[in-house]
Amino acid sequence: MAITLQNSDTSAVLEARRTHNDRLARRAEQTRAVWFPRAVLVLLLALPLLQVTGNYNYVLHLVLYTACYVVMAAGWNVLGGFTGYVSLGHAVFFAIGGYFSGVLLARFGISTLLTAPLAGLAAAAVGYAVGMITLKVRGPSFIISSIALLMIFRILFDHWGFIGGANGLSLPINQLDVLWAKLPYYYAFILMAAFTVWATYRIKHSKFGLGLRAISKDEIKAESAGIDTRFYKVLAFAISAFFVGMAGAVWGEYLTYLRPNIFLIILVSANLVLMCILGGKGTIAGPVVGAILIVGINELFVATMGASELNLLGTGLVMAIVLMFFPLGVVGTLARKGKLPRVLNWD
Repeated sequence: MAITLQNSDTSAVLEARRTHNDRLARRAEQTRAVWFPRAVLVLLLALPLLQVTGNYNYVLHLVLYTACYVVMAAGWNVLGGFTGYVSLGHAVFFAIGGYFSGVLLARFGISTLLTAPLAGLAAAAVGYAVGMITLKVRGPSFIISSIALLMIFRILFDHWGFIGGANGLSLPINQLDVLWAKLPYYYAFILMAAFTVWATYRIKHSKFGLGLRAISKDEIKAESAGIDTRFYKVLAFAISAFFVGMAGAVWGEYLTYLRPNIFLIILVSANLVLMCILGGKGTIAGPVVGAILIVGINELFVATMGASELNLLGTGLVMAIVLMFFPLGVVGTLARKGKLPRVLNWD
């Protein structure tokens, strides 16, 4: 009799929790504007129609450049935002993706638009192997190890004759008219950005994503709760590398040449970190907002101040001021204060 009553009480508690969670989920859905990112995607897909009325190659370049960074920043966010491990070596996976697909294009004529997923898998495989080693340490030690990784790969690529060494590798140019030459890469980056944002949302709201966030909050407690923290961290590293590798593959063909001093520079990795911090690390919309802000600010100061130290100074000052008022990033701070617009509530 006692056992029956205990089972009944347990069932009642579980049912009450389920009802409460459903109520919270419905309330969260009411605060989201799901239509907004979909509407933006439709507008971006239709943007190249402007080419019919004139030459808008500069606009298309800015959008695809921003979308490229959205892919990489959202991918970095899986490791740096969800898991809490800040990496300054993700330019390595950018280069792996670029060279993997670039070599296939140069040697066999296979477009990177087809091989980008394979390039992402190659980057993920390297990321998994590297993660098995580097993720044994935490905090500043991990950051230093990620910088060391970047330096090692820079030396390796500079002296690897098969991929052109420091001189790099030239890639064939597509045969489209100059007015439409950017379109394949434009659509590739827009679709990859949409897929990456959707994928990171699914990851965050999965059991795996819950484990990553637990690691970010307190790794020791997460491990004591039964989470295989080592496997989770290494898998997050591999997933993060996958998205960055895909972006590198298409970016290489878009540039039409590959060089270590373009891909394997710490500025690429630093941009990913800054975009996530500025937009809101650990959020879904944060990397998108951060990428738009960083690219927009850089472009504004380059146009007004030129490619000089003044441009870097101006960009740094703006970022410092923004972070003074938004310490958790734009999305993170507004969400914490309960002032996040519905159009930016993608979590």
